[in-house]
Amino acid sequence: MGRISKVTTKTGDNGETGLGDGSRVSKTHPLVWFLGEIDELNSYLGRAISSCNKDAIVLELQSIQQDLFNMGGEASMPQTEIKLLTKDRVSFLEDRIANINEKLPPLEEFILPGGDEFCSRIHVLRAICRRVERYCVQAKEEGIEIRYWLLYLNRLSDYFFVLSRHFSLEDGDDEIHWDRNK
Repeated sequence: MGRISKVTTKTGDNGETGLGDGSRVSKTHPLVWFLGEIDELNSYLGRAISSCNKDAIVLELQSIQQDLFNMGGEASMPQTEIKLLTKDRVSFLEDRIANINEKLPPLEEFILPGGDEFCSRIHVLRAICRRVERYCVQAKEEGIEIRYWLLYLNRLSDYFFVLSRHFSLEDGDDEIHWDRNK
């Protein structure tokens, strides 16, 4: 039998849930909110992947999905020393951002989110990632050790931004800049 043998446990019917370390907390606990936000980000990342036709980028985005599961794994076991998301994954994002950004023209103004299906989904991911980042800060303010989570999420939203610019320009689309006079 697999690790998850029973989906319906009924143990959360009174507003509590079990964390991976066996502890029980309210479904409104900051870690539960954070885990839910990571899940939404990862699910939407899967949706973005479904509209990507570049195999190398699909693999890269799937590796980010693994990172998000690792972050969630750490967050779900706060009473343990388990370390799943490593600093080298933050460095990976920093390297990818630098590599992509060096090929982009300088920003002249804010860019309106949009583009083709894939680019627009990446823009949505960037916005969701910023929300996950805020929930991570909330967890930190509640005294929860956040390890590399905040660094990773901050870099991830930057990665999504440069990735959307890259694919928008690669497809020959013009970036639509914010016009403060409209």
